[in-house]
Amino acid sequence: MIPIGDSPRARRLPWVNLAIILANVMVFIYELSLAPWDLQRFFLDWGVVPARLTNWMSDPAGWREPATVFTSMFIHGGWMHIIGNMLFLWVFGDNVEDALGHFLYLLFYLASGVGAVALQVLVDQGGMVPMVGASGAIAGVLGAYFLLYPTATVAVLVPWFWFFGAFPMPAALLIGFWFLLQLFNGIAALGAQAVGVNVGVAFWAHVGGFLTGLLLTALLRRPQRPRPRVSGGEFWP
Repeated sequence: MIPIGDSPRARRLPWVNLAIILANVMVFIYELSLAPWDLQRFFLDWGVVPARLTNWMSDPAGWREPATVFTSMFIHGGWMHIIGNMLFLWVFGDNVEDALGHFLYLLFYLASGVGAVALQVLVDQGGMVPMVGASGAIAGVLGAYFLLYPTATVAVLVPWFWFFGAFPMPAALLIGFWFLLQLFNGIAALGAQAVGVNVGVAFWAHVGGFLTGLLLTALLRRPQRPRPRVSGGEFWP
């Protein structure tokens, strides 16, 4: 299921969310200019390598390893990776920014990414595969949206035989299903990790980002002004 729109309309231009999307796209364009070997080096240099970050925390020296906690949020491993992440951020991020405010949203987004990295590194302290992508921070955005807009509706594309159909779906159901999927996959990944199999997806980063987003939103959200009611069709892009 691919979200393409939602019912709440942001009351102001979500320029922070747009800037984050633009930054991710620009970094990805830079990645496309690199030769395969240089791209691998780029991932190793600026992605989070759990074993290296764990070693740094036991003996802090230099700035590069902690910096990767933030730089990794803007690096993606392929077209589907960045398209999927940016689509989720486009649909859900503007309303979260609207609720929190521009500056607070930026801090929230980065803090969610830190929470995502923290949990993933905790469960995979010896991992040597670079962790990249905005999905941990975006998981925090989903957690915020889950609390802030519990009655919102999302338009989703669903494959149906030979065509895609767009259908309305409660946002809480979509996000709740997504989180449970990450949680169950994360548990399965622990079993695979125990026998030496690399899953390749940082599911616990998604769980960590989501839980961080829930907690921060509960602490940061402010009373909202009443929104005008929207008709059932206004969420369609």
